[in-house]
Amino acid sequence: QAQLVESGGGLVQAGGSLRLSCVASGYSINTYIMAWFRQASGKEREFIARITANSGTSKYADSVKGRFTVSRENARNTVYLQMNSLKPEDTAVYYCASHYAGARYFDSALYRLWGQGTQVTVSS
Repeated sequence: QAQLVESGGGLVQAGGSLRLSCVASGYSINTYIMAWFRQASGKEREFIARITANSGTSKYADSVKGRFTVSRENARNTVYLQMNSLKPEDTAVYYCASHYAGARYFDSALYRLWGQGTQVTVSS
C-alpha cells in the first residue's frame, strides 16, 4: 500500500529554519512528480513547491520563492523541503503529495496520494 509520511515540523522563531522530510513506502517515487502543500487554520490548502521526477526541475509559490527549496533523493525514496527565513505566516500543517495527474501542478485536487501532515509553527 502506497504511503507518505512527513516529519521535521516543529516550533521555530521567525527567521529560523526547518527541514521537512517525506518518506514514501509501498512504491518508488522515481517516476513521480512530488509536491508540498500547506494548510493554515481556517484556510484552504495551498501549493508550496513541486519537483519533477527526471530532471528534478522545481516550481515554487511566490510566497516562498527564494526561501524554500524542494529536493529529492530517489535512492532513499524521500523528498525534502528546506525552509529558511521562516515567517509567522508560514505557520501551517505541511503535506507531501504524489500520484499527480493533470496539467495544473498547483491544484491539490490532482494529487491522489497524501501524507498525514506535519505542523510547522513560527513564532514572532
